[in-house]
Amino acid sequence: MLLVLFVASGCSALIYEIVWLQLLQLSIGSSAVSLGVLLGTFMGGMCLGSIALPRFVCRRRHPLRVYALIELGIGIFAIAILFGMPYLDRLYAAIAGHGLPGILLRGAVCAVCLLPPTLLMGASLPAMARWIETTPRGVSWLGFFYGGNIAGAVLGCLLAGFYLLRVHDAVTATLAAAAVNGAVAMIAFGLAAALPHHAPSGGPIEDRAARAPGAWLVLAAIALSGLCALGAEVVWTRLLSLMLGPTVYTFSIILAVFLAGLGIGSSAGAHLSRRIARPRIALGVCQMLLTAAIAWTAYVIARPLPYWRIKPSLSDLWFRSLIDVAHCLWAILPATCLWGASFPLALAAVARRGQDPGLLVGRVYAANTAGAIVGAIAVSMVAIPGVGTQQSQRLLIGLSAVAAILALAPLLLTGRAEQRWTARLRGAAFLLVSMMTAALLVWNVPAVPWGVVAYGRQLPTRTLVGDLLYLGEGMNASIVISDLYKTLRFHVSGKVEASSDQQDMRLQRMLGHIPALLHPKPRSALVVGCGAGVTAGSFVVHPEVERIVICEIEALIPPAAAWYFGRENHDVLRDRRTEVVYDDARHFIRTTRETFDIITSDPIHPWVKGSATLYTREYFELCKRHLNSGGFITQWVPLYESSLETVKSEIATFLEVFPSGTIWGNETAFEEGYDLVLLGQAGAARIDVDELQRRLERPDHALVAKSLRELGFGSTLHLLATYAGRGRDLQPWLRHAQINRDRNLRLQYLAGMGLNSQGAIFIYEEMLRHRRFPEELFAGSSQHAEALRRALGQRPPSR
Repeated sequence: MLLVLFVASGCSALIYEIVWLQLLQLSIGSSAVSLGVLLGTFMGGMCLGSIALPRFVCRRRHPLRVYALIELGIGIFAIAILFGMPYLDRLYAAIAGHGLPGILLRGAVCAVCLLPPTLLMGASLPAMARWIETTPRGVSWLGFFYGGNIAGAVLGCLLAGFYLLRVHDAVTATLAAAAVNGAVAMIAFGLAAALPHHAPSGGPIEDRAARAPGAWLVLAAIALSGLCALGAEVVWTRLLSLMLGPTVYTFSIILAVFLAGLGIGSSAGAHLSRRIARPRIALGVCQMLLTAAIAWTAYVIARPLPYWRIKPSLSDLWFRSLIDVAHCLWAILPATCLWGASFPLALAAVARRGQDPGLLVGRVYAANTAGAIVGAIAVSMVAIPGVGTQQSQRLLIGLSAVAAILALAPLLLTGRAEQRWTARLRGAAFLLVSMMTAALLVWNVPAVPWGVVAYGRQLPTRTLVGDLLYLGEGMNASIVISDLYKTLRFHVSGKVEASSDQQDMRLQRMLGHIPALLHPKPRSALVVGCGAGVTAGSFVVHPEVERIVICEIEALIPPAAAWYFGRENHDVLRDRRTEVVYDDARHFIRTTRETFDIITSDPIHPWVKGSATLYTREYFELCKRHLNSGGFITQWVPLYESSLETVKSEIATFLEVFPSGTIWGNETAFEEGYDLVLLGQAGAARIDVDELQRRLERPDHALVAKSLRELGFGSTLHLLATYAGRGRDLQPWLRHAQINRDRNLRLQYLAGMGLNSQGAIFIYEEMLRHRRFPEELFAGSSQHAEALRRALGQRPPSR
């Protein structure tokens, strides 16, 4: 029964983790620093809770009653976080800064929100452990409890990612998890009332006397095991998400498979621990086998997996997810099972009769969790940006070998006086051979092909990939710059984000030129997302612009754009008016006091996990508050690799905030309906066609006109002919569209489902059916109005 309760408890804990990370990223940002603070606080709370409970809660208290109170407290804190977050969010936005003070403030916000419930989560296993005696059988049950908790976490991960957050929202997910906590607490209270507890005699002094000799070496080994496990999870999640497509569903699958391996391994380790006399040897062997398992995963991810010919056009989410599960199981299951088995074996290795089971579990759990914190933060923020994923995996293999030495060396190289020297020599030989094998494995870790970083899941079906010019693995993303038939391509996290191709150049410059030309005197512009710098560079040629702010989350991107795309982006990154801010764009806009005449947003595709926060209603309202009077905002909307529901959601959400907004299509002679530019203004826009033409003919706008001619816009008429509709006319088409809000992030789930859709032309034609010539939008001479009407294929209104 307790095992069932632990499964339920693990389920609710993972739902909370996903919801809290999603909500807190909206407040403190989703940069690597912010995520490091979030993860460190979450896991740090669990670490402290596992240490604190056995030291501050008396052994005489009924373990089931203590456990029930813990579960009840977790649910209460979760609901408090849900409804208290908006107030804390407003307070943070009012006082937030940058640099070290800003990081400390983010840590304080995370501590206020996460420490109370995570302290209780960490305390739950030590609390329940006191129901068990520290016999081999009892210690094995602790391993089963740990495995059951992880099994519940798998269920919670899939439930949150594929149902609660996809169909409902953060409120529903939190209340569902809190209901689970409440049910677990009530059952535990009932069991406590029915089952008496006889507190064992003894105290801290007896507990210290009963500790296993050399226990600190086992704790060091399990800490290194935790470090390698979370460090490997960071590396493999980044690489696997490139190959499978970094959707919210992919991340849920990777996490679920990782946890499933831990749960399977923990159950196997618990079963083994009660049957072997020297679990410490088994722990050391596990760490040694991990050197081979990590090398296996590195090989699979770098060699066969990127070239599995699975059609990227598969549109069925569930079938696609099953294939992704198979990929992940094949790659990471061996290593995760061994990490899972390490925990119960470490418990058995340090357990002695007479110990407080709570202290035993708390000590081992805290060591493992502390190592995991170090591994996750160090690998994501230091190792990958410093030496790359290949060297990071080599480092993890080496650390696993060190963990094996810590566990095995005292047993193999020392011993009782009556031990024969031959036994010691055999032990030394075993360690030497193992170290040589580990060194060989380290040497042969392959690098992931650059095509994976460039094309991701599309790589197996591509016949041409071009030539590599630059590859960089940063703290937040991996980037590639390639050359395919003299066309430069800028790849971010497995997809082409920008290029010097005519079609991409049109879109990138339209995002900047349209608002800059419509604004009477644009002085300042904020560009969300640097990419190749072409959108930001379009403001360089406008003589009125005095300040260009580029907000970019990945520090590798602007220098690469400056070096390779300087001609296309008018050397914007070397322009004296340009300032680059390295931050999550949403966080920057929330915390800056500056306002702008133009905000242009060209984020990564909405199906990429986390990017939907730059398409929410609250984000657009935030941008609206940072626009000067008469200011404009432009937003990119892709039609390719998108479904009809996804595009409708993006447009409807934008028009909720900018009801007078207009839509402009990136059409070429070769393709109709590739992507869109949404244009919004605080008030109703009015476009004077004659004034716009005169402006382009002025000498100080000669470079603007040249920039437009390079893309086929020879006159004002050609530019305005890209008009594709406005909010008022599209209302019937958007009637049932789902609005993307902070509390549901509906777009990332819709976009993830429609990832492989190929209906761009159909979507565009559907939208154009509702286009009407807006008499009140375009002003000017009747000659220009009639020419524009003919260009748009619109009949004049009947008299």
